[in-house]
Amino acid sequence: MNVVAISGASGAILGIRLLEELRGEAYLIISKNAEKIIEYETGYSVDEVKRMAKRVYNNDDLSADIASGTTKFDSLIIAPCSTTTLSKIACGIGDNLITRVASIALKERRKLIIVPRETPLSPVVLKRMYELSSMGALILPPEPAFYLKPKKIEDVVNYIVGKILDHLGVEHELYSPYEP
Repeated sequence: MNVVAISGASGAILGIRLLEELRGEAYLIISKNAEKIIEYETGYSVDEVKRMAKRVYNNDDLSADIASGTTKFDSLIIAPCSTTTLSKIACGIGDNLITRVASIALKERRKLIIVPRETPLSPVVLKRMYELSSMGALILPPEPAFYLKPKKIEDVVNYIVGKILDHLGVEHELYSPYEP
């Protein structure tokens, strides 16, 4: 099972589009700030997004089953991931369910995909990204592939979600491979 977390960074559409592609077969955690961003940035309500998941967890519930390493999940994808969440994970701070599940993914050697959403990047954040990458996390910045000649924002979102799905081993038709 894949766990999708939407943290309080701009780009909530990335997590939403990923949920759409996973077709109701993902668990979901949404931070309080992410709920506000979903309403502000997208045409979705928080309730609509929650209905896309197989199960929804409260980010404050540190007693949730997925807060334990004995509960099996295949991967955690944090899309988008705020720099605060990223830094907490790198420092081992598990003060909410997203950061706790990330700690579980790291210690149990499960797939952890982090889609950081910030620019420019400070030296502190770059260092934390490096540390997480060294621990086994995949850092997947939401950067467009211009060789695909995107025409609209959906093209960029589909490319990024397609890259996430590639790393999950999920077949998709969100973009075509590069052909010179």
